[in-house]
Amino acid sequence: MLELPENHPWDNGPWFPDHHLADEEGLLMVGGSLDKDWLLLAYNSGIFPWYNEGQPILWWTPDPRMVVKPQDVYVSKSMRKILKDNTFKVTYNQNFLEVILACKRIKRDGQNGTWITNSIVKAYLNLHELGHAISVEVWYEDELVGGLYGVDLKDKGVFCGESMFTTVSNASKVGFITLSRKLTKQNYHLIDCQMYTDHLSSLGAAEIPREEFLKYLEYPSM
Repeated sequence: MLELPENHPWDNGPWFPDHHLADEEGLLMVGGSLDKDWLLLAYNSGIFPWYNEGQPILWWTPDPRMVVKPQDVYVSKSMRKILKDNTFKVTYNQNFLEVILACKRIKRDGQNGTWITNSIVKAYLNLHELGHAISVEVWYEDELVGGLYGVDLKDKGVFCGESMFTTVSNASKVGFITLSRKLTKQNYHLIDCQMYTDHLSSLGAAEIPREEFLKYLEYPSM
């Protein structure tokens, strides 16, 4: 893991070290910026920021990596019924800001506070306005009850999921499954889920070696 000095010269723009320099948990680098050039280089290189309020920016490239192919997202019998009944309405990019703020505010088991800092909100809202980040909104009777957002690597056919939330049972699953079906039709290769969670596993996501993940990005792994 590399820590950059505060006065590091950026004459040539954003830069990341090779993946093999990451520590055992996947932490690759400390420092840098959340501006669009940094974030786009990071995601196109298989790297993402994740840190808490008061910390410097931490950049991660975990090994193994949690992923799922869009066509392999698991839909249970009960979820198929919910989808068929149109219990929820799903939209895209209708309220990115409210989705990321809901992800920021939602309480999660085993977590104190949130990694979605105000700086993260501002940075990803900027990516959204530039067409690089998308949101999925899930509505129930005109109320936003679930959703997710992430970075869309259209040229690589990879969607990098960042966070999801739900205030009503199954709402986030409906959003994730609906998005996966849309990505399947658009011939996307992969949904990057970053790190293991039981919730993602229940949706069909699984861990693969980092080297295999990087091949989807056509990035030379070490």
